[in-house]
Amino acid sequence: MTFPYFDLTGKTAVITGGSKGLGEQMAYALAEVGADLALVSRTQADLDMVSAEIRTATGRRVIGVAADVTKEADIAVMVQKVIAEFGKIDILINNAGIGGTTPILDLQEAEWDRYMNLNLKGPVLCAKHVGAEMIKRKQGNIINVSSLFSKIVARYMGAYAATKTALVSFTRTLALEWARYNIRVNALCPGYFDTPMNHEFWQTKGGQGIIERIPMQRVGDTKEIKPAILFLASDANTFMTGSTLFVDGGHSLVG
Repeated sequence: MTFPYFDLTGKTAVITGGSKGLGEQMAYALAEVGADLALVSRTQADLDMVSAEIRTATGRRVIGVAADVTKEADIAVMVQKVIAEFGKIDILINNAGIGGTTPILDLQEAEWDRYMNLNLKGPVLCAKHVGAEMIKRKQGNIINVSSLFSKIVARYMGAYAATKTALVSFTRTLALEWARYNIRVNALCPGYFDTPMNHEFWQTKGGQGIIERIPMQRVGDTKEIKPAILFLASDANTFMTGSTLFVDGGHSLVG
């Protein structure tokens, strides 16, 4: 049995932050169902390695384009490189971002700016430049990766949560603004996942305390993000825009 509405053959996707963590799993998910990819981060060596691995595993065309998504000039050049290589961009996944915890009394202006620039300005500018190409073709699909913390609150996460909450609001506004161009804009809100960067933390008392508050009593495996991003990126949701999808083990239900 086949499900053609998940087939991305002939589609080109740009994934920021696509060389590590959840972004890498998203890249595999799309390539596995036929999409060609442009992976974006600041480090060309990481991009080259992951791009080669995905090409070998899936047989798809995958390129890595080094760019700083907080710099509009970098984004404009990145978009033109992707257009030159593939001729079009069908899907944009704004995944690049940073997390962290800082008490407000200790928050420095430079740290606040870093959160805002990478988690919010970057997606806005990428949407602006990629969206301009999508508007020409009167079709496109943009997915902004927000967070569980766009809905719940936790101590010391004020700066991070502010950016991710704003990103959901931007998603809804852009969806309304660009629906007339046949461009869908949705948000994906992951909860806690077990990644190489935080694996040891989940074994600590603090980590176990968080897990106890998750209704499913565990954190996610990074591969569990793949079906969700595939649903949002594919024609399985052609009548869905301005929506927010949580993949968090039920954590957003209880805070």
